[in-house]
Amino acid sequence: MAGRIRDEDIALVRERTSIAEVISDTVTLRSAGGGNLKGLCPFHDEKSPSFNVSPARNVWYCFGCGAGGDAIKFLMDADHLSFVESVERLAARAGIQLRYVENDQAAPRAARPQQGQRQRLVAAHAAAVEFYQAQLGTAGARPAREFLAQRGFDRAAAQRYACGFAPDAWDLLTKHLRQQGFTHDELVTAGLSRPSRSGTLIDRFRRRLMWPIRDITGDPIGFGARKLFDDDDGPKYLNTPETPIYKKSHVLYGIDQAKREIAKQGKVVVVEGYTDVMACHLADVPTAVATCGTAFGADHISVLRRLLLDTDDVAGEIIFTFDGDAAGQKAALRAFDDDQRFVGRTFIAVSPDNMDPCDLRLAKGDLAVRDLVARREPLVDFALRHVINRYDLDTVDGRVEAMRRAAPIVAKIKDREKRPEYVRKLAGDLGMEIEPVQRAVLAAASGQPAGGAAAAP
Repeated sequence: MAGRIRDEDIALVRERTSIAEVISDTVTLRSAGGGNLKGLCPFHDEKSPSFNVSPARNVWYCFGCGAGGDAIKFLMDADHLSFVESVERLAARAGIQLRYVENDQAAPRAARPQQGQRQRLVAAHAAAVEFYQAQLGTAGARPAREFLAQRGFDRAAAQRYACGFAPDAWDLLTKHLRQQGFTHDELVTAGLSRPSRSGTLIDRFRRRLMWPIRDITGDPIGFGARKLFDDDDGPKYLNTPETPIYKKSHVLYGIDQAKREIAKQGKVVVVEGYTDVMACHLADVPTAVATCGTAFGADHISVLRRLLLDTDDVAGEIIFTFDGDAAGQKAALRAFDDDQRFVGRTFIAVSPDNMDPCDLRLAKGDLAVRDLVARREPLVDFALRHVINRYDLDTVDGRVEAMRRAAPIVAKIKDREKRPEYVRKLAGDLGMEIEPVQRAVLAAASGQPAGGAAAAP
């Protein structure tokens, strides 16, 4: 095959690659005895770890779904890379200079095969990150710098998160990337450029503060762009569209910086925005992550469960922070529905002043952000209080209706041993005898209609 990697170089990559280190970028591993490691499989959903890694043999295998292989195969399956792309990534990690052969003869570097699509799209984003960062220092980017400063972020913070600025120009980035060899189709596919009405290629982002969005390995795969000017008729936040490398339902902003602390502490803090992640990290809450233009969902949960090693034996903590307004409360209740997908304990942290972590840090300092997380309460307690507060408990009708609405929440509690205690708590909060509340919860658990739960036998 023309342009293939030399066999001896592939063997060297395998030899010098620590499979445990590679897999630990996306899966938290624990000792399984005998020098082996185990974790939750990234290729299928499971409650108990069946994904095993053997560092001595440099292989992995999942007893649940049957997938397995070496480090090259893991990257191929986990990141959807080609064989060549996987070898190239591991070679770069190990500091190995690969050699390519063509017609069984050593070929010059120029004869290397064309990079795969993912590698090209990531490279285009990396070049765009550098471009936008450089633009942040220009005169036209003053509103972007002021925005960051007003929210308590200095130059060092902007550099740490690679903040940038999309200039007031139609195609400055596009021309820059074309000069670096990226094609029209690559820039459109990457979501960095788009065709104009006249058919020419123009920048997707313009006159906005930019945050690069990275995958769990640290590769830049997209951008979040914040509106700065009143005459910008676009949305407040504009994100990269769905691309072959950017799937918003799988992406968590800040995961590349937070992943090791999440695994170490067995805790993750889910916030709502880019500045909230920055504020938490700078306030020494390094486990914070945020969704990117979409609600927190099942795919995000799968990512976090693998990092938390969220199992019956090792139950972590998932802490949601939401604004105290109606939208924030609605998001919290939606999170409670997702709570059942976690084995670990889920909590909610709401600022008493209804401020998000960024505003809280700005108004009251780093300690207030840490206190917000420390004062978390179980998500089920919040959900019950929210439902109960909607009814007049001074009336019989109010108490009965509140019981009917709250009983399914208690019935959903995944730890069955906690349900009797929450039945007693709910009865006390409602000012009712325990028996009708217990019947309502049992009826809800068995799938009976809420209306029938209150009826006496």
